[in-house]
Order: sequence, then structure tokens, then C-alpha cells
Amino acid sequence: MELIKVHNLKKIFHRQRIVAVDNVSFSIFKGEIFGIMGESGCGKSTLAKSILRLIDPEDGMVLYKGENLLEASSPRMRALRKFLQIIFQDSYASLDPRATIGATLEEVFIIHDRLTKAQRRKKTEEILELVGLDRTFFKRLPFEISGGERQRVGIARALATDPEFIICDEPVSNLDISIQAQILNLLMDLQKRKNLTYLFISHDPDVISSICDRVAVMRRGKIIEMGLCEDLFNNPKDDYTKALLNT
Repeated sequence: MELIKVHNLKKIFHRQRIVAVDNVSFSIFKGEIFGIMGESGCGKSTLAKSILRLIDPEDGMVLYKGENLLEASSPRMRALRKFLQIIFQDSYASLDPRATIGATLEEVFIIHDRLTKAQRRKKTEEILELVGLDRTFFKRLPFEISGGERQRVGIARALATDPEFIICDEPVSNLDISIQAQILNLLMDLQKRKNLTYLFISHDPDVISSICDRVAVMRRGKIIEMGLCEDLFNNPKDDYTKALLNT
């Protein structure tokens, strides 16, 4: 089943005269992990934000189960965000430094669910446990925990709405190699357990090859090559892809 369809998506930063996303098209099927790979500055994160309308693209379509997100009203888009989530690269910047981890996660339930305070607390502790954190994290502040633990909080926040589709925007690039492996294993385990669909963005071919089913290679705002991960890595067609895989 085609869950997400991106068609001729375009985003221009007019002040800088940069075409950050240039007529990009691809589909993501339910239950798969679709990768976007490319160097820093190629437009990957702009593409992610455009898909979820965190920024508004100039042209194109983003279909979720056939519904064009770019034509959705503000109230409709707020309702759909329950099912469409994102995990950011910078786990510290994405968290309120003044709010405890518990308050950050409870806020999600306040926005999307009508729960009592006790129910919110229980669900928050359950979601922390799901990502490998115990209830002591409830009262901690972001600066009191490690980068890997903060990224687990970011994953917990994305999972709290019980989404169907999650964009993982360079979720391990700021972490040590050993912690990267733990987070990748967690993401793969959660994907299987909860039948999630991921768009996984990374500049690192090793990370992409370890987690993705299919991959698209992005350069200067365009997708230049796309296919099954194993096929593309074993037999890249484009010279840029070959160079990327050999770095």
C-alpha cells in the first residue's frame, strides 16, 4: 500500500535564490524504511520539513493515503500531525531546556488527547519505558541527560501520538558510533513492533545500508538515483553516488 506519495515537490528560498528541493518525486509504502542519502546542504532536511509542512513548498503534491497535505486546512493539518511525526537531528535544540522530560512528553497528550493528569503520567512513563528510559527521567531536564538519552526522548515524543509515519532526520549523526548502533536498533525494533513507516534521512551510507529497504540519492535539490538499497549500493549508476559510497 502506498502510504506517502511525493510528486514534483519544489521549495525555493527566494532571498538566497536557492532551489533547495527541485521537482522531487517518490513513493513510500506502508511498513517500509525509505532512505534519502546525500551530502550536507543537498536539501534533505528541507525536503523533510516540506513534506510535513513545517515549511511551505512552492509547488507539488504530498499525498498521505491519497489526501494532499499541501491543500489541507490548518485545522485538518493539526489533526493529521497526530499520524505524521518527525525525529530531529539536534535532540537538545528540539527540547525546551526549561521543561522536564515528563512535562515535554505530557504536553503531547495535552494537545492530542483528553486525559486526566494521572492518565498522562501513566502514558508518559509507558512511552519512556518503550524507548529504554525509566521513570526517573520524568523529572530530569535536557541538560542533565546524555545525547543518546535525549534522542530517546525525541523518539518517545514522536511515538506518543501513536503515529503511522515518522521522518527520521539525521537522528544519529550527532552521536558516538556505539550510541548510534543502539538508537538504530531501537528504531528498527519499534518499526517492527508498531508497524511504522519511516523516511530515514542521512549523509552516511553505512547508516542507510543498515536500516533502509529502498534509498534515493539526493544532490543539489534533485533525486539523481533511486532503488532497492542492496541493488543501489552494489551497482550504483551515477558518478555522484559512486563517489558518495566511496567516501
